[in-house]
Amino acid sequence: MSDGFRNPSLAVDAICLRSGGSEVLLIKRGRTPWKGKFAFPGGFVDYGEDPEIAVLRELFEETGIEGSEPRLFDVKGRPERDPRKHVISIFYLVDVDDESVPEAGDDASEADWVDLAILEAEEVAGDHFDVIEQLRK
Repeated sequence: MSDGFRNPSLAVDAICLRSGGSEVLLIKRGRTPWKGKFAFPGGFVDYGEDPEIAVLRELFEETGIEGSEPRLFDVKGRPERDPRKHVISIFYLVDVDDESVPEAGDDASEADWVDLAILEAEEVAGDHFDVIEQLRK
């Protein structure tokens, strides 16, 4: 049922670190926008779903990895950050087993642990590079 308001969509993204924080779990997007670019595993929150549950679901759907203990890291919400529509994303730090081996699923074409130090802005989707830079500090 429409209430007549135009509201932004809500998304979640999982930040999973290992090797003392020098490696991050990323996917390569299999669809537009940003097809072929690195991104944090994530997606849209379903209606009636808690964002903390959504981030664990999206992490599993896109990487096959079970996560736990989501903790708020950042929120990105510039209206023009996603070319599809106004999307607000909640970025969570999520605990995972350091020995987890990711397998790409859902709309991810690849999933792997990536060295934070080697990532370049042009390789990363949208404003996810801003989060990479925050993690490097």
